Amino acid sequence: MKIKVVSTWNNRLFKKYAHRFQKTYNWPFELEIYNEDDDMFKKIPELKKFITRNHVDIPRGFLYDACRFAYKVYAYTQSILETKDYDGLMFIDADTVFHKKIDEKWVKKYLHREDKMITHLHRPTYTECGFIYFNMRHNFIKQFAAEMRKMYDEDLLFKEDQQHDSFIFDIVRNRMEREYGIENYNIGDGRLGHVQARSILGTVMDHTKGDRKIKGRSKENLQL
Repeated sequence: MKIKVVSTWNNRLFKKYAHRFQKTYNWPFELEIYNEDDDMFKKIPELKKFITRNHVDIPRGFLYDACRFAYKVYAYTQSILETKDYDGLMFIDADTVFHKKIDEKWVKKYLHREDKMITHLHRPTYTECGFIYFNMRHNFIKQFAAEMRKMYDEDLLFKEDQQHDSFIFDIVRNRMEREYGIENYNIGDGRLGHVQARSILGTVMDHTKGDRKIKGRSKENLQL
């Protein structure tokens, strides 16, 4: 299998926590990083246009902070749309710490499903998008990326109840499931809280989301 891992950060966040991602990354897959302070705007000019149009100094809260989470959406959609001849693509948040190596066999056993478009972590509220696996051989994966981009390029996400990436991810994913009969693969337990820590991913990596970034470890992750 040919697999790519994608993430994004800026220089401030690298010093704060993303340095742990880079230091501990020990998976044998190509790693593609979009640096917001480097050339990300040049690579993805639509992102710069979106931020310029919609930036607000004090958002109402993270549920409505479209710009904060737009970087990751533009990163993984750009990579999906440009990438050719790959079997899988993972987006992983920058506040992740890697603990155990995995290989293609592990990916085939726990993540990749030939007949599923996306492997994700479902919760009752909205999907946890700190980790997403995309089946790059699926017939609709490019269309999914294009539909996600359309939500941002045309500011359609502001017509929805919430504007963070996970909510918009679910809008597009659910719509494509209904309209095209697409199936996706849920590896979450369907409960609230730190669903990734309780999943199979919690045996190999730790998503130190929120205040967990301070210590660099999730107390909920009992599998490491």
